[in-house]
Amino acid sequence: IATIATGGSAGREGPIAQIGAGVGSFLGDRLKLGNVDRRTLLLAGMAGGIGATFHAPLGGALFAVEVLYQDPEFEHEGLIPCIIASIVAYSFFGVVTGWQPLLDTPDFLFRHPSELVFYFALAIICAVMGRLYVKTFYGVHALFEKLRFPRALKPALGGLLLGLLAMAVPQVLGSGYGWVQAALYGKMALWLMLLLAFAKIIATSLTISSGGSGGVFAPSLVIGAMVGGAFGAASHALFPTMIQDPRVCVLLGMAAFFAGVANTPIATLIMVSELTGNYALLAPLMLVCVVAMVVYRRNTIYKKQVRGRIDSPAHLGDLVVDVLEGITVGELAEHGREPTFIPEGLPLKAILEKISGAAGGYYPVVNDDGRLSGIFSVNDIRRILHEEIPPGLIRARDIAISRVVTTSPAESLTGVMRKLSLRGLEEIPVVDDEDPGKVLFMLSRREVLARYASELERQKGVFAEA
Repeated sequence: IATIATGGSAGREGPIAQIGAGVGSFLGDRLKLGNVDRRTLLLAGMAGGIGATFHAPLGGALFAVEVLYQDPEFEHEGLIPCIIASIVAYSFFGVVTGWQPLLDTPDFLFRHPSELVFYFALAIICAVMGRLYVKTFYGVHALFEKLRFPRALKPALGGLLLGLLAMAVPQVLGSGYGWVQAALYGKMALWLMLLLAFAKIIATSLTISSGGSGGVFAPSLVIGAMVGGAFGAASHALFPTMIQDPRVCVLLGMAAFFAGVANTPIATLIMVSELTGNYALLAPLMLVCVVAMVVYRRNTIYKKQVRGRIDSPAHLGDLVVDVLEGITVGELAEHGREPTFIPEGLPLKAILEKISGAAGGYYPVVNDDGRLSGIFSVNDIRRILHEEIPPGLIRARDIAISRVVTTSPAESLTGVMRKLSLRGLEEIPVVDDEDPGKVLFMLSRREVLARYASELERQKGVFAEA
């Protein structure tokens, strides 16, 4: 609320999606549901929040199941629950706030197929601008991460820089929907739309990448609208007989830009139609969304977006359960790594010396009795160095994570792979079946996948002989 209410260049869909997903996750925990049902509730909560807030029930549902993956794939198991949740949330929200679309548009029509050539070019330009947007967004994030500055004050610094930018370009403040509305009715000059497109990229990066809380959906729509508006105005000036209504490009630019940076072409074309209440441009919207996504593939504004279902930790069991279920961790003991034990009280300097020549990237921490009490990785060392603790006072117990994810020789490799993927680990300590505090060896994800590949080849050979 503080970020958005004070003029931060951020959207409300980010917090709304997180709140909705949090409610779904909370219900899943309270009802003691399994992982699959809990994940479905999380998606449904996200869909309900977005569908209601943006008056886009179908778009909100599609966005929730499409935004997870870079490839054109859906979390199809959650589609129906997401649609139901989005409809219910939209209905209650509409009773309170009204039923009008978020943006009002002229009566745009698509009657000249020759304009598709220009729309194709617009999609490519939006993809190029999208790449600049993402590079700037994460570039600013990297700069703020490097600052030796209290983390809690970094958003304030971002706000200060945003304020300085707003002194020159005041239009960058807030969500920017008002400027989109003005552009849709042709009330903005070409130079102003072009200026605002670049300024909004910087403003959004300063707001969110500095640590401010907000979404990227609204700013992305504004940037895309300004790019589209500038393109439409320029094209109409150069080819007045080819572009009948340059204002159409504002709407198409919104869709193309966000579809490219978010890899959500289907959800975006539906959401933009619902946001504006205009469904007459579905054909051009389909073109620009797909072209922008194809041109911009493998890049995304959502850092946690995975390539496809096969890369999703949530679907690991769908792929490897049958192959690894009958293989135990104990069978890979000879491929395990000898652990490098770190005493709890060892100072940071001694830790660095001890692990400098050690193999692997995870180090079990043991107490005075030699029993496992924690574990840390090289990334954990980097993390604590960014905190305001004098290095001379840091001990192994300060770096280590006390809740250690472990496995045992009797556990199947399926369970191990789930643990590695769900926690994002590369190695896991294998402890004694009878004594969980005794670490036997370290097992890496690489060794599990190697066994999976060899077992798969073996089974293929069996099937071929049969």
